[in-house]
Amino acid sequence: MLGLVFPADLLQSASVAYIHYLSFMLCFGALVFERISLKVNPNREEAISMVIADIIYGIAGIALLVSGIYRVIKFGQGSEFYTENPIFWTKIIVFALVGSLSLYPTITYVLWAIPLSKGTLPQVKENLVSRLRLIINIELVGFASIPFLATLMARGVGLG
Repeated sequence: MLGLVFPADLLQSASVAYIHYLSFMLCFGALVFERISLKVNPNREEAISMVIADIIYGIAGIALLVSGIYRVIKFGQGSEFYTENPIFWTKIIVFALVGSLSLYPTITYVLWAIPLSKGTLPQVKENLVSRLRLIINIELVGFASIPFLATLMARGVGLG
C-alpha cells in the first residue's frame, strides 16, 4: 500500500459509505434491468433472470438500509443532524414507499419461481406487464429522488 497508514475509524467509515453507495447502485441497476426486461410470456432464461435481479435488488436494499442506519448512528454528522431534519425524514419515507412498492413485483417473481422450479413457464399477460412497468417506473423515480434529497440534507437544508 505504498506505506500509507489509515486510522481504523477512517477505513470503517469509508467502507460503510462505499457499501451504502454500491448498494444504491445495485438497487437502481436491478430495477432498470427488471424494467427493460419485462415482457409478455418470457422464456425460461428471461424469467429466471428477472427472479435473480429481484433477489439482487432485495439484498442490496437490505444492505442499503443497514449501511444507512450505521452511517447515521456511527459515522455521520451526529444523529441529531439527521433526525432533526425534515429532509432526512422525507428521504426515509421515499425509501419506505419504494420498498413497499417493491413487494408486488417480488411476490410476482416468487410466484414465477414456482412453475420455473417444476420446469414450466409462468403465464405473464400484458396487463401484468403493464402493472409491473408502472410500479417499477414509480420505484425508479423514487429512487432517483433519494440522492437529491441526500445532497440537500448533507448541506443542512431543512435545519432551522
